[in-house]
Amino acid sequence: MMLYVILVSVAVAFVLSALATPVTQRLAVRWGMLDTPGRHKAHAGPVPLLGGCAIFFAILLPSLLALAVASVWARTGGPAWLPKEFAEHISGAAAKAPQALGILAGALVLHVVGLIDDRRNLSPWLKLLAQVLVAVGVVVFAKVRILTAMGGSVSTAASILWLVAVTNAFNFMDNMDGLAAGVGAICAAALLAAAASIGQVFVSAWLCLLLGAQLGFLPYNFHPARTFMGDAGSMILGYFLAVTSCLTTYVPPGRTYYLYGIFVPVVLMAVPLYDAASVILLRIREGRSPMVGDRHHFSHRLLRRGMKVRAAVGTIYLCTACTAISASLLPHVADATGAVLIFAQVLIILMTIALLEWGESRP
Repeated sequence: MMLYVILVSVAVAFVLSALATPVTQRLAVRWGMLDTPGRHKAHAGPVPLLGGCAIFFAILLPSLLALAVASVWARTGGPAWLPKEFAEHISGAAAKAPQALGILAGALVLHVVGLIDDRRNLSPWLKLLAQVLVAVGVVVFAKVRILTAMGGSVSTAASILWLVAVTNAFNFMDNMDGLAAGVGAICAAALLAAAASIGQVFVSAWLCLLLGAQLGFLPYNFHPARTFMGDAGSMILGYFLAVTSCLTTYVPPGRTYYLYGIFVPVVLMAVPLYDAASVILLRIREGRSPMVGDRHHFSHRLLRRGMKVRAAVGTIYLCTACTAISASLLPHVADATGAVLIFAQVLIILMTIALLEWGESRP
């Protein structure tokens, strides 16, 4: 039954995103929301933005509809034809409604900030401030937390840092056709596998929508891209991955390997986080603002190594898939030896990326 629900949920978001994306393309052209080549942007001509609106629509609409239906059915008892497997989760879904609405409100704020930035090029520091404020609100009011066993202050600080870091990592990764959406889909699929295996219906439902929304958008975003998601899409993509990674439980039922499980999100998103960290360090070393875009990302350096765009994007997909497999295995290791081997594998992947970048010439 769980597999059936997952497939239906992914399909719903896929169809909504796939149908909405051409609409956003036409609206972007009509409203002049176009990404024009220049500075660090190397695409051939103006490309419509607003693809992020299609992604957000495919997540927001089913989420609100499901919450509304769950709230009504929790009061009325639900229809008689509802299968028992669904009926037993209605009260839980209704109880999660305030938290879910808080999370969606945070996504809406980031989406609007992203739209304004796509239109007017906001200051990067202003965007960062918006991300921090949303993270603080979600952590404090929606109770999205990590490391809760380490105490309130540590958990709050770590949660805010994680939300801002992952949101920015995917914002940075949206630098090449199909890259952010594809990497995000791989991460969402890995998180979905973890959440579904533990029986986390609430988190799994959101990850299904996130996965389907990205898959529906990807055909329009592969090189040569017909539309971009823009900051309005990349920020909510990172935001939803950060939030769902906080809400996911990484410990199989009946086991207590908590120490290893808490590293699953870091292992899973090692490639986006590495890319963001390396680019920021390069910019600081060169005396430039760490928040201003350039062509020093891993994907750009692969191009300067002679790869084509699709080959570079595919390479990063494969690296992310490798860390995703490692993340999937981590909650199931029973001793330190297994955990060390997994961490070593991830480190080797990142070292391989570093070797591909080492010594490359910069334009």
